[in-house]
Amino acid sequence: MSVALRDAPLSRRLPSLVYETLLLAAVLMAGSFLFLLAAQGADRTVVRPVFQLFLVALAGLYFGWQWVRRGQTLPMKTWRLRLVTREGGALTAGRALLRYALAIAGAAACGAGFLWALADRDRRFLHDRLAGTRIIEEER
Repeated sequence: MSVALRDAPLSRRLPSLVYETLLLAAVLMAGSFLFLLAAQGADRTVVRPVFQLFLVALAGLYFGWQWVRRGQTLPMKTWRLRLVTREGGALTAGRALLRYALAIAGAAACGAGFLWALADRDRRFLHDRLAGTRIIEEER
């Protein structure tokens, strides 16, 4: 018996996003500490751009690994949300990377990729629409 997948409402995705921000901040702080320890004494003009790329890559690894492995991060699990393909399947590493890159671009555009959900017919973020993914509610 097949169960129809329901897109998660914004009222559940937004609190999860706030929780996600706090958890990501902790991951990035721990990673920053390790990076800066390793980069002590290095030329600051080189360290700064490498550090920024490191943080973007670390966040990508954090999200990508969990999206591919389980389809959800800890905040998504807490709010009973799951990331799936448009058809309801598991994400591949390539699709997870595409979604992450599109989310970064949408966030860098003053959050336009997230604000898109207010106008989208299915209330999906722009990066989900473009990457062919969706966030669904898990069964209780």
